[in-house]
This record gives sequence, structure tokens and C-alpha cells, in this order.
Amino acid sequence: MQKRVRVKICGITTFNDAIDAVEAGADALGFVFYEKSPRAISIEQAAAITQKLPPFITSVALFVDASESYVEQVCQAVDIDLLQFHGQEDDKYCSHFSLPYYKAIQVHGNMDIYAASRHYLNARAILLDSYDKNLPGGTGKSFNWDIIPDVLPQPIILAGGLHSGNIAQAIDTVNPYAVDVSGGVERHKGVKDGKKIRQFMDAVLQTINA
Repeated sequence: MQKRVRVKICGITTFNDAIDAVEAGADALGFVFYEKSPRAISIEQAAAITQKLPPFITSVALFVDASESYVEQVCQAVDIDLLQFHGQEDDKYCSHFSLPYYKAIQVHGNMDIYAASRHYLNARAILLDSYDKNLPGGTGKSFNWDIIPDVLPQPIILAGGLHSGNIAQAIDTVNPYAVDVSGGVERHKGVKDGKKIRQFMDAVLQTINA
């Protein structure tokens, strides 16, 4: 029997989208604190959403090469449980804060994913995403899952171009601890689609008994 894969819905910008994700069964919600992203959210908006969430839902704050003071400001003002770093941050920087973190690695070519993950041994997990020289994440593109090692030092969170139509194959190929979806459950960038979220979650849950 396939273990249940956890799901994070990233790029939440409204409370209604957050509740749609929660009611569909998502384990975690991602809030993007990167002003260049079409899914960026302000500290005030994120605080208003997270303080109304039900228990047992993990709130994740995503940053891209942010200043330490900005990360600390978000941590103090928003009910955040976990930090996600998507830039060129090193392990020392990521480990500096009071909350646990995981690190995104953009996969390209035949890169040594195992060696890259070894640079972040304090990370709770490694998120593997598609490479785009112009984007730190949210590319909407998948990558060659076959090059992912069977074992990494940390649990794997799989991202990049996931949607209800390919998530079963992704889980079967990679066997990740969790998956992270954003564009694949959107009506348009920054606005989620409740129906797509439910379809995605249904497809994930169907893999348990596959």
C-alpha cells in the first residue's frame, strides 16, 4: 500500500482560497513573501489569514534571498510554522531563525541532487523544483523525475508543474514525502480554483490504495 503523501498548496493570497485548500484536505499552506511573485502576499494579509486557520494546518512562509530582518519581521507578525527558502541562501543563514526550515533546489541537467542536498543538512526536507534561470520557483514546468536519487539525507518535497493529471505518476515515480502545488490548482496566477484543488487532492488520495 502506498503511504499517504502530504500536500502543500502554495501561493495562498486569500482566506477563501486557504479554506478551500483546508477543506479539500491539504496539510500545509504556503505564503509567498517575495514581491516579484504574482502570488506575493503582504505581512498584514498573511497575518489576517493565518490567525483564522483551524488547528493542525502548517503555515509555511516562502522567501527568496530576503534580509534576515524581513524574515524575522514575518515570523513575529504572522502565525508561521515553517520556513521555505528559494534563493541562494546557505545552511547557516537558513538555520539562523527560530523556526525550522526546508530548502528548495532547482533541478537542471544531470546535476548531482544528492550532493546539493548535503549542503543543507539542517533542513527538515529538500524541495525539488524545476529550473528556470529567470524564476526562483513557480515555473509551472516539471522536470525529469527519473534523475532523483532513491535516497536523500532529507525527506523529499516534489514541486514543479504538478496538477491532477500527472500527480499520480509523479508520486509513483518519486515516492516523495510531500508534494507542493501552486499553478496547477489556480484559476489564474494568485487566485486558486476550488474545483482544481479538490481534483488534485482526490488524485493524491487515490494513490494510497492504488
